[in-house]
Amino acid sequence: MASASGRFGISFLIVFMTLLVSSGRGQLSSSFYSETCPILPVTVSLVTRTALFLDPSLGASMLRLFFHDCFVNGCDGSVLLDDDGSFVGEKNAGPNANSLRGFEVVDTIKTAVEIECPQTVSCADILALAARESVALLGGPSWALGLGRRDSTTASLSGANSDLPSPASSIPQLVSAFAAKGLSARDMTALSGAHTVGQARCVNFRDHVNGDANIDASFAEQRRRSCPASGGDGNLAPLDEQTVGTFDNAYFQNLLEFRGLLHSDQVLYSNGTQESSLVQLYASDSSAFEADFAAAMVKMSNLSPLTGNSGEIRMNCRSVN
Repeated sequence: MASASGRFGISFLIVFMTLLVSSGRGQLSSSFYSETCPILPVTVSLVTRTALFLDPSLGASMLRLFFHDCFVNGCDGSVLLDDDGSFVGEKNAGPNANSLRGFEVVDTIKTAVEIECPQTVSCADILALAARESVALLGGPSWALGLGRRDSTTASLSGANSDLPSPASSIPQLVSAFAAKGLSARDMTALSGAHTVGQARCVNFRDHVNGDANIDASFAEQRRRSCPASGGDGNLAPLDEQTVGTFDNAYFQNLLEFRGLLHSDQVLYSNGTQESSLVQLYASDSSAFEADFAAAMVKMSNLSPLTGNSGEIRMNCRSVN
């Protein structure tokens, strides 16, 4: 449980970031739709709350969907586009196929918003808002979110295959992938804490539980029951077995016990590294984790937004106009 002083520190940081974003950085503003679509925040909140009430696992899915959007050519809604004739989207890239979820939540918000504010709100902004709302609903922090993104008219299958970190990544590979997006090793470690919610498929953690040395033996044995050396590719396991469905710092506590589900999770806790020190900090201080996670989400949400006359405001989030 975060202390009162820690909560005050997080609140102060969020207010500070709101002022920073509202100042026009990246041409985004937290008040971008205050005149043109004032019902937007309430609509996003209502639809997202309803979706998570019906299926709480969608909270983690919305956060992951936003991450997979921003890491490929910036936060431009490209991940939402369907394949259509000669148009090739990102949904069938290796890291996305048969695993990304939450598209219907974005569609529902978009439909509701179009009734009140036609051709005004981008799908990219809707996804960013729904991801933030999802984290808050799961018990995590909120953060200042600049708005005014426009939607991409292109997508990059190759970028989705190359830019999204693999669950088999090493520390140097993770640091390099995040650095390529202007995110630090501290940002990377904090953002990895998103794995305090959600599930992973056996195909993504099989090698870790069946062959890695840096894993608790009883934990590995438990996971091998549903994820043997062969078979069961689609079987799911929670990324954080301690507090399933709650956004907290238990993920980092698991790493200290060598009970990280993915190889790319457990490598964060390696002797002598900056990431290892951060894992220890976040495991013992939930306020530090929440503050760093919120700050990193602000940075990630500002990755290469399309603004002004770039891109478009899609009528349908799944296809270009």
